Amino acid sequence: MTPRRGPLTLLPPLSGLLAGGVLWEGVSRTADAAFLPPLTEVLTRLAELTADGKILPSLLSSVINLVLGLAISLTLGLTLGTLMGRYRPAEAALGIYMYALLTAPSLVFAPVFFSLFGPGRTSIVAVVVMYSLFVIVITTASAVRDVPAQLLEMGRVYGAGERQLLFRVVLPAALPMAMAGIRLGVGRAVAGMINGEMFIAVVGLGQILTEAGGSFDSTTVLAVLLVVVTVALIAIGITHWADRRLNGWLPETSRT
Repeated sequence: MTPRRGPLTLLPPLSGLLAGGVLWEGVSRTADAAFLPPLTEVLTRLAELTADGKILPSLLSSVINLVLGLAISLTLGLTLGTLMGRYRPAEAALGIYMYALLTAPSLVFAPVFFSLFGPGRTSIVAVVVMYSLFVIVITTASAVRDVPAQLLEMGRVYGAGERQLLFRVVLPAALPMAMAGIRLGVGRAVAGMINGEMFIAVVGLGQILTEAGGSFDSTTVLAVLLVVVTVALIAIGITHWADRRLNGWLPETSRT
């Protein structure tokens, strides 16, 4: 049975955030470095950008890019990973490409997407997919491959066919480990979103970062980075919530 999560579970992360904020403020005040403005100044700049109407429209555009890219990555990643983990011919045909693209720097494909799709949303979404897809594929394939053989044998004893084995035995057993790959993919997708917006089409939060970086405005850069980090934490939090919902039948000691 999954233990209930009370308000006290929020105390450690909130304490960590508070300690980090105090440390940031203290170091920046002591060092007096232009590249590290105090947290209070960064929060003030963030409030100003929001009041000026620059943050929310840019945030909406960036979140749309992120959601589209993640939807494609999850659909392709779980499908290809399941095929590779379950069927050896699929692993033999696709494995070399998946591992090669996983290790390749994803940003090097940005000029290719720019040439193919132009400086629009499609190119940015393609970069998000390149960042997040392959870790989901590889992790899902490993999860499916590592399903205990005795579970499959038990299913066959009870007369389950290949389709029933896949959907009733293999996928539920592989899901906890596959969720670990999805969490990694979500974090990488946020990085792909910002890089795509900065280097392909100067839009969304990437546009504000590019303009602020060009004028060496570190306060604005850090203010936008706080928004990006918040987006990443929310996305990962949603993934954890989905993990608990889908794998709630598992004991805590059996979760990845």
